Amino acid sequence: MPQMGESIAEGTVATWLKKVGDTVQRDEPILEISTDKVDAEIPSPVAGTLAEIVVAQGQTVEVGTIIAYIETEAGAAASAPAAAPSAPAGETETALPEAAVGQPEAASTASAPAPSSAPAAAAQKSSAPAAPAAEPNSLEDRLRTRSTPLVRKIAAEHNVQVGDVPGSGRNGRVTKEDILRFVEEQASAPAAAPASAPSAPAKKPAGQPAPGYEGGFPWDEYYGSVRHPAVAAGPNDRVEPASRMTQIIAQNMVQSRRISPHVHSYFEVDYSRIDQVRARSKRLWAEQDVKVTYTHFIAWAVARALREHPVVNASFGGDQVIYHADVNLGIAVALDNGLIVPVVKKADELSLVGLARRVNDIATRARTKKLSPDEIQGGTFTITNPGVFGTTIGFPIINQPQVAIMGVGGVEMRPAVVTDEYGNHAIVPRKRGYISLGYDHRLVNGADGDQFLARVKQLMETFPEQA
Repeated sequence: MPQMGESIAEGTVATWLKKVGDTVQRDEPILEISTDKVDAEIPSPVAGTLAEIVVAQGQTVEVGTIIAYIETEAGAAASAPAAAPSAPAGETETALPEAAVGQPEAASTASAPAPSSAPAAAAQKSSAPAAPAAEPNSLEDRLRTRSTPLVRKIAAEHNVQVGDVPGSGRNGRVTKEDILRFVEEQASAPAAAPASAPSAPAKKPAGQPAPGYEGGFPWDEYYGSVRHPAVAAGPNDRVEPASRMTQIIAQNMVQSRRISPHVHSYFEVDYSRIDQVRARSKRLWAEQDVKVTYTHFIAWAVARALREHPVVNASFGGDQVIYHADVNLGIAVALDNGLIVPVVKKADELSLVGLARRVNDIATRARTKKLSPDEIQGGTFTITNPGVFGTTIGFPIINQPQVAIMGVGGVEMRPAVVTDEYGNHAIVPRKRGYISLGYDHRLVNGADGDQFLARVKQLMETFPEQA
């Protein structure tokens, strides 16, 4: 199972595109996987024959788990385990010695030197091209001791060696549930030394982000695990298993409400100026083969307002505030089976047309499952537009670890009171719509949220001719 981004710890085999015995070419798609971040086709790392499928469709396994063997011309499938360490990109990260726990930046650097306190077996692994099966460096041992960044982080916080924990995962691998159970049993054991008692409340090293920022959003220790109540079905009801995406969305939404005290504000915006710009530029945009909608105008205004209001383009880490250097806009895209939020990086540096091209591109590829893992990570603010379905106004839930999200309502003709330059009032039809801001009151105060929304409204209603 490949590493599809540093915050992704597991993946689900959605579909095998090849069957055992099929010939595959290098970089030819052989399966589709589904994660909590993205659905993607996985290409074959080598040319050969698909010799064995280890993980069936529908199964969810941790990153680094062997899911299939490919027999190459150079050898039989039996030799595949010897090459396993170089197959998944995530193995370099998860095979780091325990001394590297809590240092995610080191995990992404394959050439980083091993700490002097690393076990001898780890040193041998980095220097020897291939160790004998009888050595502790065997495939089984590597699978047993390898763990996700989250497991290593929990172990480090509680002074636990991962190797001491009985694992229930594949090949005895230690899972998150295993390490949490082990820590709980140790804390409640009668023979536990008094010195170990303070380790029960999870303490975070000073200057480090709260758990979850590096390894997805495993907030269980701080906010409790998400458990959904069972619901009885009627005799004529249709019951289907929840898809992986549905389960992840359900978990993330419950967690976000637990983490962030949500406050919402909303403004009404006059779209008359935007309509004028669209009418004048329609032919030019057609020649450039780009479609520019209200969403793109809103994204343009939001990107610039975020530069002026950095507290809205931030993350809250308990004892520190992270003000993001880049404005990375997440644009929510509705799918047939859920929702995905691809990200436009450095959106504030793009022109209106450039932003429209990028948004249209990622939205199209999101619906066809062609996004790369990097394109759904690193967002600093999210825009969701339920108005395209007729919603007047919406109050969305924050996409963690961001601190704010914008909801866009439908645009329609409404009666409006306008005042001319002489002070005369008149009721006229105008295109208007609502924009809302959901923000995390731990960091963003009401004044911050309202001033940000007011600036977005101003930018939209005074849109420049060239942007």
